[in-house]
Amino acid sequence: MRAVATIILACALLAGCNTVAGVGEDITGSARWFQQSLPRSY
Repeated sequence: MRAVATIILACALLAGCNTVAGVGEDITGSARWFQQSLPRSY
């Protein structure tokens, strides 16, 4: 089940990456998601 969800998500991301601007937005979105997932130590 997890593999199917991963494949569907990968296809959706690739479908949105059909332009250079789309690739940039996807990279930016991934970077922001990763930054938010990091533990914050103030």
